[in-house]
Amino acid sequence: MLSQFSKEGHKQTLADLGFDFPTDVYPVGRLDADSEGLLLLTNDKQLNHRLLNPKFRHNRTYHVQVEGALTDEACQRLSEGVTISVDGKAYDTLPGKAIRIEEPNLPERNPPIRFRASIPTSWLSISLHEGKNRQVRKMTAAVGFPTLRLVRWAIESLTADDMMPGDIRQLSRAEVMRGLRLS
Repeated sequence: MLSQFSKEGHKQTLADLGFDFPTDVYPVGRLDADSEGLLLLTNDKQLNHRLLNPKFRHNRTYHVQVEGALTDEACQRLSEGVTISVDGKAYDTLPGKAIRIEEPNLPERNPPIRFRASIPTSWLSISLHEGKNRQVRKMTAAVGFPTLRLVRWAIESLTADDMMPGDIRQLSRAEVMRGLRLS
């Protein structure tokens, strides 16, 4: 599903969720078509600005399935920051936190990721304070472990826990501000 309301070809969008969203609601921190997970929707322009402007760093945590047996060295490099390409230019990512994790309990992906019996996969949790286009995918590739599945699990303390694809959870402004550590 595309994290937008306007149609683009035959792909599903937020408008297909069957929920009566106010016309001024905007997805904050969009996910690309190959990614899954938590998406915050708001019509609060001030909140939108705080979450999208890079000077107001906020923590986003992703569960990432990568191709290969992830090493401690790769996690260390991801945590320290790596050089990726952004708009055709070298960019040094900010330090974050990357750790190996057990396979999380997630719903099956549709379509499923590619499977190769002879190549192992690993999972990591990576927390970042910035969000360049396809950043996590570029980072894992830079350390030799291409991303197979990418799930945004949390934005600050707001998580996708107990949610399934297409679920909508309405939160009060106070809950959002507390969860994003803005209150």
